[in-house]
Amino acid sequence: MQSKKETDANTCAYNDLALIKVDPSQVAKVNPTVPFWGGPNGLAPGVSALGDRVFTYGNSILRGGVSALSPKTGLSLGDVEETGGWSQGVYTVTPGIPGDSGSGYMDANGNVLGVLSTVELAPVPASNGVGTLAKEIAYANSAIGLGIAVAPGTTPFSAVPVPPAP
Repeated sequence: MQSKKETDANTCAYNDLALIKVDPSQVAKVNPTVPFWGGPNGLAPGVSALGDRVFTYGNSILRGGVSALSPKTGLSLGDVEETGGWSQGVYTVTPGIPGDSGSGYMDANGNVLGVLSTVELAPVPASNGVGTLAKEIAYANSAIGLGIAVAPGTTPFSAVPVPPAP
């Protein structure tokens, strides 16, 4: 963004995306499926509406290895900081914590909303800020010409997952 001399304050403050290039010979070994929930099914078009359900899976070591705390669902708080659609607030029990950063958030259709970037103190304590992936991808594709797209999971998303067979 610096080399493009980006000056929009919201774009600079909330465009928080990291990419990993996978060697073409290794692509078949990568599975983008979200543990527990399945998906993603695609890319959500933007910020979710206030009260929409959200789904995520975080695996911070700060939870002491208690995997039952990794899958989370909650509600969208919408664009609580008026970021121009670059970020949205979400509230889950338990919130995303250090070590969960970069966890993906999906909507009720299994479409990717964004990536966890912050733990918030205000306006809703213990909520999280989630970068809006549709805007981040569009920016990267137009400003840098990367051709980024969301890879669908190999297992369909389910808001009521079936536990794996023993």
